[in-house]
Amino acid sequence: MVLYTSPFPNSFLSVLHSFSWGLIFPCYWLADRLVASFVPTTYEKRQRADDPCYFHALCIIITTPIYLALLVASLPFALIGFLLWSPLQSARRPYIYSRLEDKNHANGATLLTEWKAAGNGKSFCFGSANVCLLPDSLARFNNVFNTQARAKEIGQRIRNGASRPQIKIYIDSPTNTSISAASFSSLVSPQGGDNSNRTVNAGIKRTTSMEYKGDNSGSNNSEESREDKGGAGDPNEGEENTCIVRINGEDNGHVSDTETDTVNGQAHASGPAEPSLEGDAEISKTPNHKQKDGDSGSLDSYSASRESLVKVRVGDGTVDQSTVNNKLLYKASIMKKTSVRKKKHTDETFDHEISAFFPANLDFLCLQEVFDKRAAEKLKEQLHHYFEYIVYDVGVYSCHGCCSFKFVNSGLLFASRYPVMDAAYHCYPNGRGMDSLASKGALFLKVQVGSTPQDQRIVGYISCTHLQAIAGDTTVRCEQLDMLQDWLSEFRKSTSSSSTANPEELVAFDVICGDLNFDNCSSEDKLEQQHSLFTHYKDPCRIGPGEDKPWAIGTLLDPEGLYDEEVCTPDNLQKVLESEEGRKGYLVYPTSKNHNSSQKGRKASLKGNGRRIDYMLYTEEGLYLEWKVEVEEFSFITQLAGLTDHLPVAMRLMVSTGEDDP
Repeated sequence: MVLYTSPFPNSFLSVLHSFSWGLIFPCYWLADRLVASFVPTTYEKRQRADDPCYFHALCIIITTPIYLALLVASLPFALIGFLLWSPLQSARRPYIYSRLEDKNHANGATLLTEWKAAGNGKSFCFGSANVCLLPDSLARFNNVFNTQARAKEIGQRIRNGASRPQIKIYIDSPTNTSISAASFSSLVSPQGGDNSNRTVNAGIKRTTSMEYKGDNSGSNNSEESREDKGGAGDPNEGEENTCIVRINGEDNGHVSDTETDTVNGQAHASGPAEPSLEGDAEISKTPNHKQKDGDSGSLDSYSASRESLVKVRVGDGTVDQSTVNNKLLYKASIMKKTSVRKKKHTDETFDHEISAFFPANLDFLCLQEVFDKRAAEKLKEQLHHYFEYIVYDVGVYSCHGCCSFKFVNSGLLFASRYPVMDAAYHCYPNGRGMDSLASKGALFLKVQVGSTPQDQRIVGYISCTHLQAIAGDTTVRCEQLDMLQDWLSEFRKSTSSSSTANPEELVAFDVICGDLNFDNCSSEDKLEQQHSLFTHYKDPCRIGPGEDKPWAIGTLLDPEGLYDEEVCTPDNLQKVLESEEGRKGYLVYPTSKNHNSSQKGRKASLKGNGRRIDYMLYTEEGLYLEWKVEVEEFSFITQLAGLTDHLPVAMRLMVSTGEDDP
């Protein structure tokens, strides 16, 4: 299948489309600014709180006639442009595929080595987020504004979080339930550019986060460090450039100077290790960007706010900072575990967290509500610093391809570190109300993630979708879920080049991501909860219809509280969502039949953890029979605090080949 790298098949149509949109745009922009001036956000209201009450009214009185006059003057040109623009949409392609040609531009991504399906297996990380990049006037109804600036900042935060190094901690202890045997994402410095594996013994006290100090070896984006990364061998193909630190209780928590020096300078500690943390721990990391200034709200920040960071503790004492020779401070934010939850659910097979960062080494990203074209371009430009392959501007316009007129595209965007082999888009024909004005649908992608020694391709399937949003349209959403399954089945059949007798491709995973606009606990969404999709695909957060796992939280934020000081930064939002009272104050809960009081008043009597409408689903059906797929981590992410009214979610899947390491 040929991937479309331009919206039209020839340059003449592209030029004609640009000309027609140039005639339409002034009218569109003026109408957008006119409506936006009458819909202030809570942030703007607070900014104007100290101004005289008449000042804002005076501004509106002055600007409104100007906007109206210019709008009327631009209408004739917009009409001519529309008459040219609308018929052109019949020739428009359903998406644009962008591949980064200049690899040096992707300075946030580590080089990927081709997976050869040897060893124990490989993990793949998937992310999904609704980013609410609507035209500014419409975005304000969700209490967010300045769409163009938000698009750039969202892209920067995502790539900053994903390009961090990854730490993995494995702890084997029958007495410890606060940290499970799983991998954790964090911020740690490279150690002098040395990519060799190292092992030490130490006793470590349980903490929320760590500070490390190491030698400042300069930028990790240099060509030399790239060459080192590409040439470093790794017995475990799921990791790159591994540095291992073993922590166990056999030495009673005492750390020798030579052992600690090999990991991080000259840190010394003594004292017995805490008994609950006896066991083995492995920490692996991959290089990241240079440290940049700023807190968690800064566009160039790679860390959470400083007050959330606690010092490393070895044994019962803190690391002696005076003995560490270092110029840069690197912060490692370890996931927080609620011991009560883990004690109640010790049978959980994977790790879960509320994280202030997107996962390190994020492989695939599915975004929804990237409706604004200019914002999509800005977002794409930022994401290309980390993701080499991006599919954007997905959907149809005008009357082409769907039953009703479409003013905006589907809002779907897909980014990948692995090459896209095939892509297909389908528009839901049954949209109602305001949703019918957008070409909401499903984007299906096939990616190549490796090859076997026998030259068989290893591929994966990813589907990204956004369902009907209106609360009462349960039958519409169920119909869309039916179509989603049918289209996905057709896509897999049409793009498969394998047969059972002679498989040319091995399927490693099949994942569905998106905003499904229903939750698994609301009584009003029972039809969707019982849909057949959940018999074929697994939801890591779900126990069954109407029941989520206790650690799962809602992904829909209360728009009114987006700019409250308690939740306006990634760190603050993370802390708030870790408590039940905090969730009740800032998450949207399933609607109650009693509407006598305000929303926050109703929340006080509600149980549960909010409306979870953003999903990550995976299946074990249709994959290579000798491989096993299981969830390694699941995260609710707060890094986009203040930028959207949804919580992003991420899932890391481990594809196990069943073979031993060489």
